[in-house]
Amino acid sequence: MGLNKKTIDDINVKGKRVLVRCDFNVPLKEGVITDETRINAALPTIQKLLKDGGKVILCSHLGKVKEGPNEKESLAPVAKKLSEKLGKEVVFVADYNVTGEAATNAVAAMKEGDVVLLQNTRFRGKEETKNGEEFSKELADLADVYVCDAFGSSHRAHASVAGVTKFITEKGGENAVGYLMQKEIDFLGNAVENPVRPFVAILGGAKVADKLNVINNLLEKCDTLIIGGGMAYTFLKAQGYEIGTSLVDNDKLDYCKEMIEKAEKLGKKLLLPVDTVTIKEFPNPIDAPVEVEVYDATDMPADREGCDIGPKTAALFAEAVASAKTVVWNGPMGVFENPTLAAGTLAVAKALADTDAITIIGGGDSAAAVNQMGYGDKMSHISTGGGASLEFLEGKELPGVVAADDK
Repeated sequence: MGLNKKTIDDINVKGKRVLVRCDFNVPLKEGVITDETRINAALPTIQKLLKDGGKVILCSHLGKVKEGPNEKESLAPVAKKLSEKLGKEVVFVADYNVTGEAATNAVAAMKEGDVVLLQNTRFRGKEETKNGEEFSKELADLADVYVCDAFGSSHRAHASVAGVTKFITEKGGENAVGYLMQKEIDFLGNAVENPVRPFVAILGGAKVADKLNVINNLLEKCDTLIIGGGMAYTFLKAQGYEIGTSLVDNDKLDYCKEMIEKAEKLGKKLLLPVDTVTIKEFPNPIDAPVEVEVYDATDMPADREGCDIGPKTAALFAEAVASAKTVVWNGPMGVFENPTLAAGTLAVAKALADTDAITIIGGGDSAAAVNQMGYGDKMSHISTGGGASLEFLEGKELPGVVAADDK
């Protein structure tokens, strides 16, 4: 995987029109942004380009846009919030066509240090289809230089993520990555391709099927692979243990056996739960009080469901983390949305917070869990992309990373 990409520190943007693909896919409630994390994460790149005299044109998607263009998924609230944070007006192009006459005119009027935000890129329809080619060219027509800073979308070969780069190159422009993308490449990419050892990978979450390629790829790269969460029960069942009414991917039992054999053959440690927190019935609502009983993983009753790792497992996993130099974690250890069933995830988060290792959280639920539990600032890096970070951990090439120019 080519990870040596041009960054915004390698290009000269003075007087140039710079199109920046950001990730402004923020949660909105009645037009108000309820979490500004993604906007804050984009600021260092935007500020650097402004300081260097660029004319900065921002674009992003927001939401799924299933019902077609609509005001509920407009980027207008983002433009307002960005204006506050940058201390200058961000001109918003409200046109649902995104790159139409209104956008062309707004860009033509720009001076050095100005900022324009285009409308939600998904309003143009499917960016990855034939329509995407035309859209890619129109986006490139607005700019001289392209910067991708949207890691959360970098696993998609969309017009505004990868397609645009072809047309920027054709006109002699450059394609670089922003600070946010660079950080993801440095941490996630290097953790997998060139880790400081011992390298411990922790995988959780509900299903083995979601992490097939990740398990396979990480077994080859890491020294110890820890498996918790719902998917651990498929591994336990593959070893012939009773798992009661726990989550199971019956189609993946042979795969789990293969992975256990692969770990042995490669001389890697594969750690599975040795005890489990069980419940009789799933709580409804999910955070309702629930009675639990802890059993050894070899001794689960047939009428109970495993919903978290037990205290012995938490201690075992923490011990593996304590001696590591690099730790990558993706997926919670149990039903962490319930306070009673969050103990395992909390124990792993605490173990990561207490270690001197490079600690990388692979987005999604693990990022939510770490932040919720107050350990976010203790981690070396929390990835901004759930799907993208998973694909990175699988060893896949991400279109948004590949499309940037090499140094």
